[in-house]
Amino acid sequence: MLRAERRYDIDWLRVITIGLLLIYHIAIVFQPWGVLIQFIQSNQSLESLWIPMSALNIWRIPLLFFVSGMGVCFAIRKRDWKSLMTERSKRILLPFLFGVFFIVPLHVFIWQNYYQQDLNYAINPSHLWFLANIFLYVFILSPVFFYLKKNENGRIVQAFKKLMKYPLGLLAVILPFVLEAIIVNPDPFEMYAMTWHGFFLGLLAFFFGFLFVLSGSNFWQTILKWRWLFLGIALTMYLIRLIAFELKTPNFLMAIESNIWIFAVFGFAYKYLNRPSKALSYLSQGAYPIYILHMVFMFWGSVLILPLALPIFAKFLLVIAFTSIGCFAVYELLIKRIAILRPLFGLKSKNKKEQILKVSLP
Repeated sequence: MLRAERRYDIDWLRVITIGLLLIYHIAIVFQPWGVLIQFIQSNQSLESLWIPMSALNIWRIPLLFFVSGMGVCFAIRKRDWKSLMTERSKRILLPFLFGVFFIVPLHVFIWQNYYQQDLNYAINPSHLWFLANIFLYVFILSPVFFYLKKNENGRIVQAFKKLMKYPLGLLAVILPFVLEAIIVNPDPFEMYAMTWHGFFLGLLAFFFGFLFVLSGSNFWQTILKWRWLFLGIALTMYLIRLIAFELKTPNFLMAIESNIWIFAVFGFAYKYLNRPSKALSYLSQGAYPIYILHMVFMFWGSVLILPLALPIFAKFLLVIAFTSIGCFAVYELLIKRIAILRPLFGLKSKNKKEQILKVSLP
């Protein structure tokens, strides 16, 4: 049976992954091709940023899907199919639709105005595309998930548990990702947003994230024991990709490197982050609405900061600061406190007992 334990490392990884996505998006502002994907682009480039960003690029989004699949495995401990879909509709589908119709058009307006385009109301998933994917994954895979949960002692789950006892058993996880990379043949590999590559890779990651939690301690003990090996292999593959291939290794090698990075991240997170903290309690609530908002403040900050006569790296740091402060301020002062806004940004509504308690406190 799934144990009712709180996995703080998984909560931390969700927060960290979203934080990395924000920094990654801000780094695009300072690349010479940012405007091609409708980002506001600096006239000065900071292409050296792309060296660390290219290390993140092939595992940041897959990691988010792995973590989301893990979350579903914990969620179905006390839910049936109907309650799971109801809860995911409220927490994922509603914020996605609200963001597409009301948040994304704001940063599109800023972009259109900056580049002197005609102002048009644009309905576009933009950076929220992965929310639609996650909701579809829950809908598509939940019959499989509930079957596996019901048959935890069956041959399928028991075979996977045995496989996860050994580091070479993780090859069985990597193989489907390699096949996806070969069959779909994405160009580039890192283009996940609104592509078939992003959809199928995310589906695989979501499915295996669920299985990792369902398999119990075997997976976690394996990645804990071999985390340094995974990190060494991932770093080696990245350096080969950077130096020998100028970041353009074949897609099947990208798929292998991506998964090994993720195994290393899971191992170190399990070792060092599986503990509660006040920071985690706050950030785990705020990460989702902050991500929904961040493109608006990133574009607004770019418009204000890029024209300033400052060193380029100082501009990069200022855009990060402006985006972070703006998002946290709106979250803390508005979204968190106004009942009607909470569900629109993926937060649970406060129950009456909490509201009464808050009012009664001085």
